[in-house]
Amino acid sequence: MKIIMTGSLGRMGREVCSLLGDELACGVDINGDVKHIRDYEGEADGIIDFSFHGAIGEIADYAVERKLPLVVATTGHTPEEKNIIAEAAKSIPVFYSANMSIGVAVLCDLAKRAASFFPDADIEIIEKHHNRKLDAPSGTALMLADAVSGKDEDRYVFGRVGHQMRKKGEIGIHSVRMGNIVGDHEVIIGTDTQRITLKHEAVTRRIFAEGAVSAVKFLQGKAPCVYDMKDMIK
Repeated sequence: MKIIMTGSLGRMGREVCSLLGDELACGVDINGDVKHIRDYEGEADGIIDFSFHGAIGEIADYAVERKLPLVVATTGHTPEEKNIIAEAAKSIPVFYSANMSIGVAVLCDLAKRAASFFPDADIEIIEKHHNRKLDAPSGTALMLADAVSGKDEDRYVFGRVGHQMRKKGEIGIHSVRMGNIVGDHEVIIGTDTQRITLKHEAVTRRIFAEGAVSAVKFLQGKAPCVYDMKDMIK
C-alpha cells in the first residue's frame, strides 16, 4: 500500500511519515519539495491529511478525481469546508474524525453509555492541550459533548464567568492551554449523590498517527461514505 501524506512536515505529518515507512508514496507540504498535492502524479492507494483545514478543497478534489480513499485528520473546518468533505464522500470513502485516537473513541462510547443512565445529571468536559493549539474548544471536546448530549434542549456553555446558577440542560466545556500537553480529555457526570469521571490522556502524538494509518487501511475497499472512529472500532 502507498499513501500520500499531506502536511508531511508538521508535527503530526512527521509522525505519520515515520510510521508509514516504505508505504509513504509522497509527502506534501507547503514548505516541502512537493508543495501541492496536484504536483504528485505517481501511484497511491489513499491520502492522509494532517495539513490545514483550509486546504481541504484542493485535497478532496484530487482524491475524487483519482478515486482515492481520504482520511481527514485535520480539525477546525468551517461549515463550508465540512460540506466539501460531505460532497467528496458521495464519490469516495472518507474517514473524518476530530480525534484519531482509538482510546478517545472508546472514551466517547463509555461517556455516552454512562450519561444515558443519569439523564438529569450535570455534565462538564475539560480539555487540555499545548500552548500552541489554535482552536478552543478542541474538536474532541465537542465530539464528547455530542456523545453525552441526549436531549434537544441541551446547551453547550464554553467556560463560566459572572454570577449565575448553572441552568438545567447545560453541558460545560472548559479549555486549558499550557506547556506541551499532547491532549487530555475528561468527562465529569454528576448528580446530587454521586459522580463519575472518565478521562483519556494522550502520552505521545504517535497515537494519532497510529489511528490515521489504521483508518486509511480500514477505508480500502469501502463504499463511498463518511466513516469515523465508531465505524472502525465496531
